Amino acid sequence: MQRYQAKEKEKRIRLGITHGDLNGISYEVIIKALNDNRILDFFTPVFYGLSKVLSYNRKNLNFTDFNYKVIGDASQVFHKRINVVNLSNEEIKIEFGRSTTVAGKLSLDALEQAVADLKDNKIDVLVTGPINKENIQSEHFHFSGHTEYLADCFNCEMPLMLMVHDKLRVGTVTGHIPLNDVVSRLSRELVLSKIEILEASLRKDFAIQKPKLAVLGLNPHAGDHGVMGKEDESILLPAITQARKQGLLAYGPFPADGFFGSSEYTKYDAILAMYHDQGLIPFKVLAFEGGVNFTAGLPIVRTSPVHGTAYDRAGKNTSSRVSIRQAMYLAVDIYRNRLMFEELNRNPLPTGQAIPSPNNNRQGRDG
Repeated sequence: MQRYQAKEKEKRIRLGITHGDLNGISYEVIIKALNDNRILDFFTPVFYGLSKVLSYNRKNLNFTDFNYKVIGDASQVFHKRINVVNLSNEEIKIEFGRSTTVAGKLSLDALEQAVADLKDNKIDVLVTGPINKENIQSEHFHFSGHTEYLADCFNCEMPLMLMVHDKLRVGTVTGHIPLNDVVSRLSRELVLSKIEILEASLRKDFAIQKPKLAVLGLNPHAGDHGVMGKEDESILLPAITQARKQGLLAYGPFPADGFFGSSEYTKYDAILAMYHDQGLIPFKVLAFEGGVNFTAGLPIVRTSPVHGTAYDRAGKNTSSRVSIRQAMYLAVDIYRNRLMFEELNRNPLPTGQAIPSPNNNRQGRDG
């Protein structure tokens, strides 16, 4: 462990941040999140965006003390500074609250550059600003969101969208798909695979030695023994049973309403929902503004705020920095947890010795 602690101390984590849709709230919340020099003790920000748009938003927010360094390439990063990889020097029209083709193209430009730099080891982790899933579509981007795009970029067949807030972690079996496609996508194999990915992520990314998982039922009352649907008994229960045979602490299927309506959700390290809204509606109610979206199963670390472009609030200086700042903290903590996990696999601890946690419990701090 001494070797790991030395490496962690020496490592200055380079945290990439993509600007998302420039007509939304991303510039505002990113500036607010980084507008404290103490944050530079935790990581080195590398912002992929437009310096002129950044300057405009800085003036709009009246953040006169917000300073940054424009660099030509992420390899030229300055530690203890906010670095800006400038995507273009052209004059860009900012149209707060509007979806435009230019904004979509520039959001993709930032994403492509950041992914290339991740692959070239110029940055260590990635925090993505919110995009508009419609205006970003092109011949190079034909995905329903960041999760699917990054899975394709890093040859990951089965990513898992995991929402995180303190000790509340909610994953989904199916992602950004229409509700009427959910049942046809579900299978025993898929549910079991998602359970395995979630369990592995909790051990590797969150330093939980023996995680306890709850699986939500698909139908009301988890099918009520087949009265309200047979999928819970024919698909979910066999998958959970197989996971238990493999030594995983997976339980369920639980009726989703009662599970979140009581304190039952607090007894588990993570919860696996069957579809997007089943998991994200209760998560966002419980997490308020501090939730983070983490893509589990990828070989790289990617997080994002839980909010979208929020066009209705763009340019008004009313948006909170909490979610994106927590996304930054979580990305750093997961990166360090992975370093420790790899070190422990190379040099296992003696039997009975506790595993120290490398993070400082920043997830959940005041944003």
